[in-house]
Amino acid sequence: MTTERDTGAPTVHTEELDGVLVITIDRPKVRNAVDGATARALADAFDQLDSRDDLMVGVLTGAGGTFSAGMDLKAFAKGDTPVLPGRGFAGLTRTQLRTPLVAAVEGWALGGGTEMALACDLIVAAEDANFGLTEVTFGLVPPEGGIVRLPERIPRNIAVEILLTGDPLRADRAHQLGLVNHLTPPGGTLAKAVELAHRIARNAPLSIAAVKRVINERTAYGDQDAFRQQDQLVAPVLASHDAQEGAHAFAEKRPPHWEGS
Repeated sequence: MTTERDTGAPTVHTEELDGVLVITIDRPKVRNAVDGATARALADAFDQLDSRDDLMVGVLTGAGGTFSAGMDLKAFAKGDTPVLPGRGFAGLTRTQLRTPLVAAVEGWALGGGTEMALACDLIVAAEDANFGLTEVTFGLVPPEGGIVRLPERIPRNIAVEILLTGDPLRADRAHQLGLVNHLTPPGGTLAKAVELAHRIARNAPLSIAAVKRVINERTAYGDQDAFRQQDQLVAPVLASHDAQEGAHAFAEKRPPHWEGS
């Protein structure tokens, strides 16, 4: 269920806390950016969460004061993708989990990091946290829920500005807009998210399952249809020269040179 860094330490680990499964991305040296192996380990953790009746709620977080910098662009530049067939980014963004999932966001949630948070049912964020969908600055687009979900979670015009500029969204503003359920002081998100998860987990299992299923089935068709239409439009972008140029420019710490192709 875990994947290994070069040092032999796991990049994803889990902890069970009285019916709550805490899933932690543990790649702090790269701000918890997700590569292919880490995505597969996360998918295994989500499968564990959904397959066990004694696990009522999941909490997703990142180690070292950062939620996730999203896609590991250095790995992407080498052809390694964290998008799993049928499951999306990090094995989460296109997966309909039957178990409620809470995001505990410290520091930055960038790109796929924000898309992971958007795929969660609830978000707890530190007061100094930031969300960002910066893909356009790298010649990419956020196809794993950024375009589809953000305009549904906050006012459309604000979502459009974020998506087209790549500018960050501070957690306090995200809370005002209704994207974030609870704000905490820095360092306090995991404790708050676990407390919130336990408040859910103490309730009747059949009731929790029914609420989550109705919500999933009410939105599943709309999401799937939106993703299908979106993919037809963004596939040429993701396969473009500029997409590779953006990743290489990031890895080489230089400005990108766009060709529009």
